[in-house]
Amino acid sequence: MRTLHIASLIVSALGSGLMAGLFAGFAYAVMPGLARFDDHTFVQAMRHINGAIINAWFLVPFLLPLPLLVLAAVLSATDEDRAGLLPVTAALVLYGAAFLVTGVRNVPLNDALAKVPSDADAQGLRAARTAFEESWVRWNTVRAVLHAGAFGCLLQALFGWGG
Repeated sequence: MRTLHIASLIVSALGSGLMAGLFAGFAYAVMPGLARFDDHTFVQAMRHINGAIINAWFLVPFLLPLPLLVLAAVLSATDEDRAGLLPVTAALVLYGAAFLVTGVRNVPLNDALAKVPSDADAQGLRAARTAFEESWVRWNTVRAVLHAGAFGCLLQALFGWGG
């Protein structure tokens, strides 16, 4: 059981770290770079990014940590000393919150942007961008922070075994 416990923490930490890095990269590089483009280019670029990101390289590290964190929390709760229970539970809550932010905030914004007609006029593109950009950036930053927090908690849980 200890091997399964540690493996679930390591894989969850890797996924959390990858997601924190991805969303942070969007926060400090991708979105500020795209902000310099005109509305048409911005909308088209985000639509292409949103379409391209749905692949195994994203989905595995995004989806896999959640069930593994539940497993790790159960294993931590049944551990004799329960030493890792607090950081694992905190990681689960933070990762779950980030997952919800993605599903409830960012994905609906992506979906709305995808529905903008390809031949939209300048006014339609401006309205679509205005409805999307500020909110998406804000919620992306929130999920970057939440994933980073989950990653930190998982490191604490893992290093607790080594100390």
